[in-house]
This record gives sequence, structure tokens and C-alpha cells, in this order.
Amino acid sequence: MPVQRKYRAKIWVTLRPSVLDPAGVAVQSGLQYLGYDNVEQLRIGKYIELLITAKDDKMADQQLNDICDRMLANPVIENYRFEMIEVESQTGVF
Repeated sequence: MPVQRKYRAKIWVTLRPSVLDPAGVAVQSGLQYLGYDNVEQLRIGKYIELLITAKDDKMADQQLNDICDRMLANPVIENYRFEMIEVESQTGVF
């Protein structure tokens, strides 16, 4: 049986710069109402953490790209990036 490695991934999903962000506009407007006139270009995104098991770094990277493209991000309007570190196999806590 091949040795499996466990990786912790931190994933950030954001709207592409050309896509309007109504939620970001609403939050920025609310902040301005509260007196924070120095906040500009606020954008809302998603942050996701997960553990993934794979045979090596390359396989984990490929699977994370596939997961992001197919489920976590809409590639038409969103960008994503992730960081991945290998963790001990018995660790299950973020």
C-alpha cells in the first residue's frame, strides 16, 4: 500500500477585478455611514480550509486545483489561490 500524505490547504476565492461586487459595495457604504471614509475598493471573498490526503505534493496540488475549479470557485467570475502544507497524518484539527 503506497504511503499517503496529509496536507492542510488554505484556499482564498475572490471575484475577478472586472466583476461587480454588490456585497462589497454594500459593506463599504455601511462603513462610510459609520464614519470610515478612508476605506476604498472593498471586495468580498471566501476563505476555506480543508485537509486532503494524497500520495505526494504534485497529486495534492492537482486535486486542489480540480476541487477549486469544479466546486469552490466559479472560474468564469472568480479567481482562487491556495497554500498547502504537509501535516502529520494523525492530526485532524485545524
